[in-house]
Order: sequence, then C-alpha cells, then structure tokens
Amino acid sequence: MKLARYMTGRGPNVGVVVDDRLVDVLDLGYHLSVVDILGGGPDLWTRMSADALAASHLSVATNSLELLAPSQPRKYFAVGMNTRDHLAEVSGGTTARARSAHRRNQLIAQAYPDPRFAMIFNKQVSCISGPYSPIWLPRKSTFLDYEGEVAVVIGRRLRDAGEAEARAAIAGYVVANDVSIRDWQTTTSQAWLGKSFDTHGPVGPWMVTADEFDLSTAEIRTWVNGELRQFGALTDQILSPGAIVSQISQVCTLEPGDLIATGTPSGVGAVQEKWLSLGDRVRIEVTGIGAIENEVIAEPSPDRQ
Repeated sequence: MKLARYMTGRGPNVGVVVDDRLVDVLDLGYHLSVVDILGGGPDLWTRMSADALAASHLSVATNSLELLAPSQPRKYFAVGMNTRDHLAEVSGGTTARARSAHRRNQLIAQAYPDPRFAMIFNKQVSCISGPYSPIWLPRKSTFLDYEGEVAVVIGRRLRDAGEAEARAAIAGYVVANDVSIRDWQTTTSQAWLGKSFDTHGPVGPWMVTADEFDLSTAEIRTWVNGELRQFGALTDQILSPGAIVSQISQVCTLEPGDLIATGTPSGVGAVQEKWLSLGDRVRIEVTGIGAIENEVIAEPSPDRQ
C-alpha cells in the first residue's frame, strides 16, 4: 500500500494512493492517523488497499494535491558511508573537498575503531519537507549537495531489538534527499550541523508499506537538471536496514513514524565539486516507491519565513 499525507483547507489528511490517484482514508471509513495505520500491520494495509481500489470513484489525482512528508517523526536519523561505492569515492577522491573529507573520516576511524558501529547522525526534524517543496540555498554557505537515499519508517515502539525484530518493526519506505551543507558538515565532528538546515530533508512522495517493497531489486537514481548523477542498488549497502534499526534501538527507543535514511550511493556533488545552484532541480527516484523532485531557491530573509 502507498500511504500519503496531503494538505486540505482543513489541514493535513491521510490518503491511500492507487496508481496516480489518492483516496482519503476518511472516505474509506477509517478514522485513523498515520501512526495507527503503521501499527495496524499487513492485514490492515491489505484491507485498506483493496478498499481504495474499489473506491476509485472517490479518488483525486495526486498531481492536483499538495503532498506532505508521509510521516511526522519525533526523530530522524541518517547513516553515512553505508554503500561500498560511496565509501570508495570519498576515501579515494582527489579534490580538495574529498581530501578534507577523507582526513575527517580517518580521524573518525581512529576515534571509533569498532566496526560494529555505523556512522550514524541525526537530522533535526525541523529540516523535513514535502516531496516537491523547494530546497533553500542558505545565506551562510554555497556548498550545497544532494544525497539520494531510501529511508525506513518505524511502525512500532522498539527498544534494544535484535535484527529480526528490528526488521519486522519497519513499516514502510520513502524516498529521501539527505541534503548536505558540506563545509558545515566537515569542519567539525558534529555532522548534523551540515545536515539539518531548514528544508534540507525532503521525503516522500508517499510511504510504501514493507509488505510491498522489495529490497533486493530496489535501485536509487538521482538527477540534477536531467543529468544522472547517482545510481545504486540497496543490495550494495554495507549494513542492511534491519541491522541499522537494531543498532539505533540499542541506544534509544524508536517510535512509530521515526525516519532513518539508510545511506547514499556514489556520485555526490562534493567529490567533483559540483555544488547545487539556484534554479537547479534535483530528482530522486527509487524503484518500487516513486520520485521526489525539488528546486533550489534562495533562502528567504527571516522576516519572510
């Protein structure tokens, strides 16, 4: 099932997406929040999907709606260096920025030598935006970069879980752009500073429930102004989504709706110093989910935000 949030005159609503059309869950007789639906599991998802298919006469085109981020997480984590090709490009890059990142990674490896632990950081939830919302080029930096990723959506409360339990707690998957401000990211050990600028967390366009998403065939593609910049398969990830969720759950309680971006393939702008500029359009597509697309605009002055 594809589950979306969208804006109406009364505020955000939840709908089931069938092909390129949406049916509101209220019209299907379900008075449920996204969290309720996530916790309902495959039996509920299958029933709702069938009901939406039967109620096509109540549907509206998704391109006529303002789609929002599919969940409202209390926490948003991301994983760095989790694909072999991206790790190789950053470690072996020849540009000044890549060499700087490589030195930083060496320091991190010295400080955190235990391979059991992934490079996990948080993106502040205030950075989350909709699948077609603009990305701000901030006034404080021009080192604006993209990272096409798949993010998992947690479906139930989870603490200190093994990998199998963690995998079962993943309710769905979304497309994510881990937008990054590279100078803020690499000049300190606190990566979240360069990962959490406002609007730098577009996700969507909807959530595909775990029972309908095939990790073994999913591929990520990122285009900038129509030029293919990234291509990768989820099978190339070093740590699986279940392993990542398990590891984070050892530290803190994960809650329904929480997001975890699982890592980007090679082709990020920093390696070639191809920074995003005003007017650029970034499109990220994931097999089995869909695509998000965001235009880069100037950060508005504080009095206009």
